[in-house]
Amino acid sequence: MLAALSLPACLDTSPGGLTVRRADPADLPAIVSLLADDPISAARGDRATAADTDAYRAGLDAVLTSPENDLVVVIDGDEAVVGTLQLTVIPGMARRGATRLLVEAVRVSSARRSAGIGGALMTWVVNVAAPALGVGLVQLTSDAARVDAHRFYTRLGFADSHVGFKYTIG
Repeated sequence: MLAALSLPACLDTSPGGLTVRRADPADLPAIVSLLADDPISAARGDRATAADTDAYRAGLDAVLTSPENDLVVVIDGDEAVVGTLQLTVIPGMARRGATRLLVEAVRVSSARRSAGIGGALMTWVVNVAAPALGVGLVQLTSDAARVDAHRFYTRLGFADSHVGFKYTIG
């Protein structure tokens, strides 16, 4: 967990009533549903099947017990999880020893997209979480097929400055 983050926190949204807080084990079904709610993630195996529950539980436990990582959820006024993302602090040598904040697995419920939730969450990352963690750079990767997401991140001020590569093991 990233102890320097003061959570829970209210998100600045026009619909109102949204809070970002640390995920906990009880949030696992909702987080997995958000992952499976995305066609690209589903094609990679995030299908929210009962057979995968132990693997997701182990992954969540690993994230929540790592001091360099945190997983947050966005909850609405009814306490429903409507969004999530993972944060990882990465110390580095490049950029004169700059520390980076890596943002991964950004998801908003398909029923709630285009309502300002993702923008409010990413604005919180840049304006609140990053300064609290003392990082010099917020970075993320996005699948090449996510054209709408690329427009979204560009609109928020992120620059598509690099080309990413992956090598899948196994």
